[in-house]
Amino acid sequence: MNEALTPEALQRLFLNARTHSVWRDTPVTEAKIREIYALLRMGPTSANCSPARFVFIRTPEGKARLKPALSAGNLDKTMSAPVTAIVAWDDAFYDRLPELFPWADARAWFTGSPELVEETAMRNSAMQAGYLILACRALGLDTGPMSGFDRDRVDREFFADSLWKSNLLINIGYGDEQCLHPRLPRLGFEDACQLM
Repeated sequence: MNEALTPEALQRLFLNARTHSVWRDTPVTEAKIREIYALLRMGPTSANCSPARFVFIRTPEGKARLKPALSAGNLDKTMSAPVTAIVAWDDAFYDRLPELFPWADARAWFTGSPELVEETAMRNSAMQAGYLILACRALGLDTGPMSGFDRDRVDREFFADSLWKSNLLINIGYGDEQCLHPRLPRLGFEDACQLM
């Protein structure tokens, strides 16, 4: 586990990977979605809490339910994406901690502390969204993460009968390389990092 990935793997995961907005008309199968989840679920979360929950929208009916919650700038790219994942968190994720983190009473850390529940769930589900993006890239898929949507509307439409709360959306598919914008700049080490 201490060997670096090949340069080709680093290119696929980071250096050549791009956010896509235009999609080829190639479906993403249920088997591929299951493969994505099998990889992303192995990424670390604090106390193995794994609060993220995923809704993979693939049908015209599902897209029609999502459409009214999208911002205008995210409408076309989401409607044309083969899959749109709602990355949510379970507000009662801690109920699974006896199973997921059996060597401590981790559930007790969260009961009676809604602020800690939300902070932990939001932070860790965001990390799990990053794992989803990397899993997609590792399997030859492209992604387009978005936060331009009405969270309350998504939660009412998809999670009214649950304790799940939406965090972000990620379009998934096979991107059209011909329609990419030029890569935007990134902050240099000196601008974003400190060594102490």
